[in-house]
Amino acid sequence: MEYIYSAMVLYSAGKEISEASVTAILKAAGVSADAAKVKALIASLEGVDIKTAIASAAVAPAAPAAAAAAAPAAAAAAAPEPEEEKVSEEDAAAGLSALFG
Repeated sequence: MEYIYSAMVLYSAGKEISEASVTAILKAAGVSADAAKVKALIASLEGVDIKTAIASAAVAPAAPAAAAAAAPAAAAAAAPEPEEEKVSEEDAAAGLSALFG
């Protein structure tokens, strides 16, 4: 994640996202930068419109998350709670003795 965050910091600062700049940010944060991961990040960002990617990522999850949060609340309100089964102490002790023989 720190590799992606470094690219986001560079983007928001208006700086060029390059291997050297990503490595510099990682080192400044105290992270030992892996050259292969830095190269993979730079290669994966080739041709990507970061502004559009951030805008679509920030908006898309909000609607499903809100719908998902509302669904359990509505289901919980509509469904009656099942009655708990009453177990006597003798039945519970018998069950425990079967486990520990």
